[in-house]
Parts: sequence; C-alpha cells; structure tokens
Amino acid sequence: MDAAQIAAVVGALGAVLVLLPRDRFLPILGFALLGVGTAGLARFLVGDDDLELLFTEREGIALVGVGTVAVVLGAVPFVRYPAIVPVALLTVAPFRIPIELGEEEAFLLLPLYLVLASSVLALGYRTVRGRRPTPPPFLLALPLAALVAFSGTSYLWTWDERAGAIALAFFMFPFTAGLAVVARAPRASWLPRALVLTVVALGVLFAAIGVWQAQTRTLFFARDVEVANAYTTFFRVTSLFKDPSLYGRYLIVPIAVLLVVVLLRRGRTIEWVAATVAGVFLFWGLFYSYSQSSFVALFVVTFAVALVGLGRRLRVLLVACALVATLAAAAVAADAVNGRSARDVTSGRSRLVNVTLDAFRARPVAGVGVGGQPRASAEESGRGSPSRNASHTTPLTVLAELGVLGFALYLWTLGAAGWALWLLAARDRTLSVALAAVLLVLVVHSLLYAGFFEDPLTWGVFALTAVGIASSRQAPRLLAH
Repeated sequence: MDAAQIAAVVGALGAVLVLLPRDRFLPILGFALLGVGTAGLARFLVGDDDLELLFTEREGIALVGVGTVAVVLGAVPFVRYPAIVPVALLTVAPFRIPIELGEEEAFLLLPLYLVLASSVLALGYRTVRGRRPTPPPFLLALPLAALVAFSGTSYLWTWDERAGAIALAFFMFPFTAGLAVVARAPRASWLPRALVLTVVALGVLFAAIGVWQAQTRTLFFARDVEVANAYTTFFRVTSLFKDPSLYGRYLIVPIAVLLVVVLLRRGRTIEWVAATVAGVFLFWGLFYSYSQSSFVALFVVTFAVALVGLGRRLRVLLVACALVATLAAAAVAADAVNGRSARDVTSGRSRLVNVTLDAFRARPVAGVGVGGQPRASAEESGRGSPSRNASHTTPLTVLAELGVLGFALYLWTLGAAGWALWLLAARDRTLSVALAAVLLVLVVHSLLYAGFFEDPLTWGVFALTAVGIASSRQAPRLLAH
C-alpha cells in the first residue's frame, strides 16, 4: 500500500473508534486517527510546491500559525459552553471558500473545518479533565461506522485515487468527526430554537443575495452558470454558492423547517406571521435558482409535512389533490415526450444512468471504490471524460462506487435514521418531524443532484437525531414552548 491508501485505512479505523466505543479515551484516539488519515490524504492531493509554500515560506508559515491560533482560541468557548457547538457548526456549514488545490480550484468548507477542529480539541480537553460525554447510540452509530469504514477501505481499489481522496479527506472523515462531536454535546432546552433561527437566518441571507443577483445580473464563483445564462431567456442565480441547485437546497431546508413550525408547533400569532413572511421571502429567492431538483424536493417535503400536520379530512383532500396533480402532470409529460428520445427528455440524465450502471456491472459486489464512478463510467462506456460522466444521483453513485455491499449499508443507514426519528417522535414530535423534513429534503434532492454524504447538513441531522434519542425519557419537550 502507498501512503494515501494507508491514510484512508487509518481514517476508516478512526471513524469506527469515534462512533462505537463506550470508553472515554478510545474516541480520542479515533479523532486522532481521523486527523492523521485526513492529513495523509490531503498531502497526496496537495502539490509539493504548495507544501513548500506552507512550511518554508514566510507567508505560508504565518498562515499555518494563524490557523493554529484560531483553532486553539476557538476551543475556549466550546470548553466552557459545549452546548453551543451544534449552533456554531451549523452557522459555518454552508460557506465554501475557493482555493487552489494542486492544479485545480476547489471550493472547500474551510470555516467549518476550523470550527470543527476547535470543537474536537475542546471535547478532548473536557474528556481528559474527567467529563464523560454521552456517545452516539448504537442504532445510528453502527450503520454509520460501517458505511464510513467501508468507504475508507474501498480507497484500496478505487478507480480514481484523487477523487476518492477528495471524498474522504474533505467530506466523509471530517463530517464523521463532526457527527461524533455533536452527538456528545450536552443537551440544552434552547438548542432546537437556536438551530431554527440559525438555519432560517442563513436562508434569508442567501435568498437576499440571490434576489439582488437576479436584479443586477451579477454572479459570484459561477463562471459556468454565467456562460449558460448568456444563452437563455432567464437568469439563474447562485448566491454565495457555485451552483444554483446547491443554492436551492439551502433555501428548501429552512422552508421545510418553517413549515413544521407553522403546522405543528403551538406558537403565538406573531411567530406564525414571522415564519410565513420568512417562508415567502425564501421562496422568492428560490424562484431565481430555476432548479428543477430544488422544486421537486420542495413539493415532496411540503406534501409530507402537510400530511403529518393537517387534520384527517384535510389529509384526504391533500392526497386527492396530489393524485389529480400527478395525473395531470403525467398527461402533460406524455404529450411532451411524444416522439422524443429518453436522453432528450431527461436532459441527458438517462445517459448518466446508463454509464453509471456500466460502472456498477464492472465491479458489482464491492464497487469501483470511493470517488471512482465518473472515471469507471468513462472507461467502461468509452465516452467522454470523468467529469462528464458523474451520475448526479446518490443511490446510483453509492451502488457503483461501493457495490451491493455498500448500497446495503446506505439503505441500513437511512433505515436506522428513519427508525431513530420514529423513536424520537414519542418524546418530541415537533423536533422529530423537523429533522425528518430536513432529511427528506436532502434525500429527494440527492436523487437528482447528488451530494448527500458531501453535505454537512446530512451528518448534522444524524447527529441531532442521536442527541434526541439518547436524551432521557424524562427530559422536557424541547420545541413545545
């Protein structure tokens, strides 16, 4: 094995240790192994010139020093007030900073990595000082540990070592650490309210920038979208993201949460009015994304939340309306696709499905390895570059990269999350439905856009669900007030 493969295996072992042991100190070892694995894979990705700049040039040394000081200072409030860790991580989760990674430009979650490093350092300090944080329950920890460990191990046979290293070093390994930290954070009665306010405030910020972009025809970080806009009669916006669909995802999530608040939570009239106004503004911003995947996810989550929150008669009416709308849409679609090819109708998605299945058939049991699907599809189909063969749908990506074994772990993880949310509903229905709504948005959106395990919100839902079901049955209902 080369150094990158060793790093991937070390990180996989670290993921198991931060999630499964009930011991105080084995998780600390797990965090260290995750750090070593991430650093080893990052070393593989970064060129020698960049490393020399970081550790020999004055500017690089200063940057490393500032980052280290920021991590240490950031850990201080987390040591004193560990309950704020989930809110701090959520606050920085969406922000991606463009940097040069080797010969490529990458959008990395640098603010999230810094806050995450501080929170891990604080958790380690508190553990050494004698605190015994509650570990994540086995119901969620076991499938997640198995999935991350298998993904890390699959790096040994991946068809694309660079893409696999990016997936592990910048997403799965750090997000596993984040899940383990949040799951061990103390439970606070104010936490759900703070999370709701944070996610809505972020959504309003992104929507405001999106509306401004639509009015001024200005984009950030989205050269490809800017070129595409020149050939269309409408103008797609991206806010602070590089892609309209990703922007749309971060607006649908707060809309889903607000729907739950309005339909399920007993609140004052002023709170309902504020939630409605915020929801309308978020939809205004979402409109300019022109993201099909985002609007599909919005429709599904709105229907699901309404089905849960409305009375019996209104549920029957809602289902009837949905059936009529579905039949009408099917009739319109049938007329639209008459005589057209599947590739034309699906905007090329049918071809991506076919080439992804080509990759799956090449290695059906254990897959082509983490990050390997685009390259494997390109090689097996003999068409296009890897970047033009990404599946853009999470289930097929998992099936191709991790095979039947990994796909079973993926289904186990989703099933465990669903069961955990069901258990949580017995203690706090509103919190459970809110988390389920966010998870539903991410699952549906990932069917058309992918990015399920690459989104920190997914891991945040898992972590907060773990926090909820690990709390005492005598704990007060957190969102009932």
